[in-house]
Formats: sequence, C-alpha cells, structure tokens
Amino acid sequence: MASIISATTTTGVAVTGDNSGDLQFKTQNGTNTITVPNATGTLALATTYSVTALIVAGGGGGGSGGTGGGGGGGGLTSSSLSLTSGAIYYITVGAGGTAGSYGSSIAPTVGGTSSIVADTLNASRTGGGRGGYWDAGIGGNGGSGGGGTGFDNNAGGSGTVGQGNNGGAGTNAANYGSGGGGGAGGVGGTGTTSAGGAGGVGAITTLITTAQATSASVGQVVSSSVYFSGGGGGGRYYGAGGLGGSGGGGNAGQSSGAAGLAGTANTGGGGGGGGSNGSNLPDGGAGGSGCVLLSIPTSSYTGTTTGSPTVVTNGSNTVLIFKSSGTYTA
Repeated sequence: MASIISATTTTGVAVTGDNSGDLQFKTQNGTNTITVPNATGTLALATTYSVTALIVAGGGGGGSGGTGGGGGGGGLTSSSLSLTSGAIYYITVGAGGTAGSYGSSIAPTVGGTSSIVADTLNASRTGGGRGGYWDAGIGGNGGSGGGGTGFDNNAGGSGTVGQGNNGGAGTNAANYGSGGGGGAGGVGGTGTTSAGGAGGVGAITTLITTAQATSASVGQVVSSSVYFSGGGGGGRYYGAGGLGGSGGGGNAGQSSGAAGLAGTANTGGGGGGGGSNGSNLPDGGAGGSGCVLLSIPTSSYTGTTTGSPTVVTNGSNTVLIFKSSGTYTA
C-alpha cells in the first residue's frame, strides 16, 4: 500500500523510502498525485522563500553640442520575489551609458539593463535614456527619459512605467536651457532662459543603512536616506546648467563652456549635459553604472554566491550588494 504525503505548505519535506511500497504525493486540494514506485533513498521537495530585490539599471549618458540634455536615471524597482531552493539566480548589472562628445562625433547612449534571471524568473530593468544632443535633440526613452535640448523646444524622452519618469523639455529662447533627465522618483526639470533643467530625484531604499551604502560605495546618501537613479542636469549657454538629481545624477557643466559630470558609479544616475560659451561645445557626462540588492531572510540565506557581492546584515535580513554580475544559489 502506498504511503501518502500531503504538500500543504511551501516548506520543504524530505521523505525516505524503504522499498516496501510506493510513495504518493498529493497537492493540498488532492487533485493531483505523484507516485514514486518502490521508493528507496531520500526524496527532497524544494522549498521556496521570499526576498526583496532592488534592481537598478545603468544611467543614460548626457548630451553634447550646444547645450546637452541630461541623461535619464536607470530603471529601478524594489519588489518581492519568490526563490526556489537549489535554483541558481543570475544577476547582471548594467553599465552606465556613454557620454556624448561633439568633438569626437560620439553620440550619448542609453544605460545598460540590470536583471535577475533563472529558469522561472526574468526580472529586468531598462537603462536610462540618453540626453538630447546635436544630431537628435529629443531626449532618449529608457527607464527614465533623457532631457531634450534647448534648440527647437525639444521634448524629453519617456520613462518606463513602474521604473522611472520622463525627461524634461528644453526651451528655444535665450540661453537655450536643456531639460534634465528623469529620475526614478520624479520627472526631469524643464530648461528655461536662465537655467538648465534639474535632474529628476531618484528613489529611496531602506534595504541598507546609510552607513552600509557609504561603506559599499552604492547609492547616494542625502541626509538620512539612500537614493538611487537620479537624473542628470541639463546644460545651457553662457552659464551654469542644472544640478543632478539625488541618486547619483551628474551635474551639467557649471560654468560657461564646461563639460557635464558623470553620474556616480553604482547608483544608476544619469550623466549631466554639456554647456557652451558659443564657441566651445563640451562633452556630456557618462551615466553611472547600476547595481542589484537582494535582501534575504538570514534564516534562509545559503551563502552560495559568485561575483564577490558585498554582504551586510540589516535587522533580520542578509543583504547581497552586487556591483558587478554574479550569481546566488538559493
């Protein structure tokens, strides 16, 4: 006669057979049965447990040529995921987008995608849109959109719903202020006749403390909060451009003819746009690389990783901080 095991929870069960009969496994509602004939040895049923994942894509590059739009912050989400014991989860961390350079004829680019992938999971986030530049003034689409250039009132790029926000538009009037890149927590600022648009504010996480963020060199600590994926500031003619948004967004050039600053590494911040003094057309700033954080109940943490993530403890959770690609075996 078969032995009956009812699977009523997600807690793993190890069953040992003695070859004296079949083992049967029934689902909780009894509608499906798995039979193991003449079972010997041990059969372990997989466990599942919930984690919280912060996935931050790379920020977009800032524009160049006249006044460049700010790069958009990398797409960002913080959500609960269910992991299966024994499964390998592949983490990819997106690079920041390339800075625009008029002098070298290099267009700014979108940031790289960050993701967590396994057989039954594909959670990916889109890189930040590139800032508007001399040959394509409308901001690029992305996790958050890039800012548009001031010439021709170019629009900002669109952000991805649930990951970020739109970039700001430029203004086709005196000093031609370009728009700031969007951030995970707010839209990019609109350029004006007196200023480039500010980068959109990033999003706050509480998965790690401010001290842990500082020690691991991830995110941007502002006051008592940790921000990610701020937009880059938009450039302008003859003066200081917009400031980058909290979350690693790079400032636009802060004096006439100055280059934009890069988004901060491991934040997903967008790069700042270049400004101009009428004759000098400086470069934009590169986007900041992204990162992935996995907050795992310490009671479930296996300790099996590749890629050398930083490991910290915050309350009852162990947090893996991936600044480069790697894996976690649940």
